[in-house]
Amino acid sequence: MPQIPLKVHELTVGQLAARSGVAVSALHFYEAKGLITSRRTSGNQRRYSRDALRRVAFIRASQRVGIPLAVIGEAFAKLPDGRTPNRADWARLSEGWRTDLDERIARLASLRDRLDSCIGCGCLSLDSCALSNPEDRIGERVDGSLLSG
Repeated sequence: MPQIPLKVHELTVGQLAARSGVAVSALHFYEAKGLITSRRTSGNQRRYSRDALRRVAFIRASQRVGIPLAVIGEAFAKLPDGRTPNRADWARLSEGWRTDLDERIARLASLRDRLDSCIGCGCLSLDSCALSNPEDRIGERVDGSLLSG
């Protein structure tokens, strides 16, 4: 990973991309969503403060566990004076996100368990398919295995 000298207080988009491992296009997207900010030079080039590295790392870690960008943005908005998240912020936010993650894990486990029964039926629409026809709601109205619009 390229090192940035401590005396450098601002990074170009290329430096931020190289150091964070995030594509330039993703950094532009994060900026458009208000998750990171830059200033423009007289030549209209973006310059990011060093704390953008921590913000990008926070975004990436949050995304890896399935937190949507909108929720990450809400978390940033709650920080005083728009400061960069620190370790205590991560601990507080990740604790709050834990319940949501546990619920998603339970839903995925349930879907995984139902998938086994669909593999056995082969058509995903017989009398009761746990994935495409939960609780056979469609079977209450029509007979057969084909569904029409």
